[in-house]
Amino acid sequence: MSDGELFPQGRGPTPRLWLIGGTSEAVTLAETLVRLGVPCLVTVTTAAARRAYSKRLGLTVRVGALATDTLGDFIQAQRIGAILDASHPFAVEISQGAMAQAVDLKLPYWRYERPLSQDAIPEPSDPTPLECTSSEDRTRSWQPLWVPNLEAALTAEVLAQQRVLLTLGYRWLSAFLPWQDRATLFARILPSPVALDAALAAGFIPERLIALRPPIGEALEQALWQQWGITTVITKASGQPGGEDTKRRVAERLGVSLVVIERPRLVYPAVSHSLEEMVAWCGQWWQGQKRRATL
Repeated sequence: MSDGELFPQGRGPTPRLWLIGGTSEAVTLAETLVRLGVPCLVTVTTAAARRAYSKRLGLTVRVGALATDTLGDFIQAQRIGAILDASHPFAVEISQGAMAQAVDLKLPYWRYERPLSQDAIPEPSDPTPLECTSSEDRTRSWQPLWVPNLEAALTAEVLAQQRVLLTLGYRWLSAFLPWQDRATLFARILPSPVALDAALAAGFIPERLIALRPPIGEALEQALWQQWGITTVITKASGQPGGEDTKRRVAERLGVSLVVIERPRLVYPAVSHSLEEMVAWCGQWWQGQKRRATL
């Protein structure tokens, strides 16, 4: 089914752009597109994420997780004519589902991908942080350790007998439950009941949790690590907006081992690291829709 069949000329409502949110860049994109007159439907998973979008702009924002097996019905019910995926780099399920529906329904799909941290060059085979035996050695030969997935970080070499800070989000904390008696584990989570419940269920005691919403300033980041005596930090390759640059600088300064989980490697039909380019693509699509409506 083509987008022309979904929205026949001269009949039916005007199609909308589906903007998959979940990042600060999605907010910027939504505000820019609305000012350009592009009709948008934004989806986010939490009420906290909803609050980032200004109500003054008249954006339609839908809150709640979308099941991938119902995306086709959602797209047609919401009159979606194109998809702009600005979800978090690790939100794999929604990206894969949206791409599949774009193929099935022959809709344009564009992916905004956060640039990797400018200072971060993945070196998965570099064992330097794990081989250092003193703070002085770690500082002198410091490099982050890149691992391909969460499972690769769940090893004795990374965790055993370490004071580990996890900045991975609450959904991954359950994987560390078996390690609670082999390492001293701390976690930074979002200030929400869901995140707190997940952390407690994963064996974290309240004294080893801190609830903060990013961005985290460099001074606060360093003070927290020093207060807890952190020796290892495990984080995601979430780019500069996710605080990756800040963690790298603080880790190098303190000689802390930084373990970075690489992004999932998806093949997108159209991807850009430029917000300006993404806006231009969406604008061209909308101009095409308006021309068709006048024929």
